[in-house]
Amino acid sequence: MKMKSKSVLSTILASALLISGPASATHSWNGYHWARTTSSFTVKVTNSLTSSWSGVMTTAVGKWGSSGVLTFSVTGTGTNRSKCPMSLGKVNICNYTYGQNGWLGLASINLDSSGHINQGSVKVNDSYQSSFTPAEKNHVMCQEMGHTIGLGHTSENGSSQNTCMDYSTSTTSQWPNAHDYDELRIIYQHLDNHNSSLVANLNALVAAGSFDAQACVDGAKSCGSDLGSHLGLLVAKSAHHALYASPEKDGSMTIHHAYLVHE
Repeated sequence: MKMKSKSVLSTILASALLISGPASATHSWNGYHWARTTSSFTVKVTNSLTSSWSGVMTTAVGKWGSSGVLTFSVTGTGTNRSKCPMSLGKVNICNYTYGQNGWLGLASINLDSSGHINQGSVKVNDSYQSSFTPAEKNHVMCQEMGHTIGLGHTSENGSSQNTCMDYSTSTTSQWPNAHDYDELRIIYQHLDNHNSSLVANLNALVAAGSFDAQACVDGAKSCGSDLGSHLGLLVAKSAHHALYASPEKDGSMTIHHAYLVHE
């Protein structure tokens, strides 16, 4: 796919957004995490899925909850699956025929001015029904949920790390493993604030007039999206995923991780 981007901003932000690395390394997604002031924290999930996906999500919630680091509370059923809007303090999970736009799953997080995750969403794309074997459904749902709690990839070369946070099609890569749980303990072991260099760099460029924040907020093509849904500025792309950043009118920023269709 042909990509459009603003090279200056991409160069500055690329290192802050990269989430790849060998399986032996930590795989935090740039240190992103939910802020908390106590040792216990519950991630609130809105179930906006049809029956074909709801059971997959329920299993994924149980698997991630087994980490002992975070608990999950699933409530309600959303009514706007096509847009799958975020809601403050929650992760909205939806399935819909989002179109032949190149991605199987899309995880999005919104970062407040301190760089903390304050809301998120997961979309799984029913337009690619033939790509979703039972194992792949588990893999995509589990991985996108992992991104919304601050995890990156253990590998991006297609090899199996026996976790859903890799890009293998192996049936051993459907769910999180002990390494994922260890990484969550690292991410959430402290209660102090985390200031995101990504947010700081982007806001500085906006203030200096080097980047048109309003254009990206309004979904202009100048942001660099090639997926047809104006996700923002393309910052990084590999054979399996693409990362986009988009500033919001309230001064926060939304980061999108697209799980691309296998080619």
